[in-house]
Amino acid sequence: MPQTSTFSGPSSITIQRPRCPKCQASMMLARIEPGPRGSDQRTFDCPQRGYTFRVLVEDPMKCDDAGWLDGELKAPK
Repeated sequence: MPQTSTFSGPSSITIQRPRCPKCQASMMLARIEPGPRGSDQRTFDCPQRGYTFRVLVEDPMKCDDAGWLDGELKAPK
């Protein structure tokens, strides 16, 4: 099960940290790069085995699939 790590900065964000498939250690977030269509490409490295894992993460504020933005929430009148 992924472990959650919180990084503080201008705003706090939560990053899911996967476990290494080889040794089950929590992987470290190595970098975040812009991905296609408003997504982020996150790269995780295993500090014990050197295994690298990359995943694309959609930003709900930037992707076209943010249907919840068109939901029932409305600005106050």
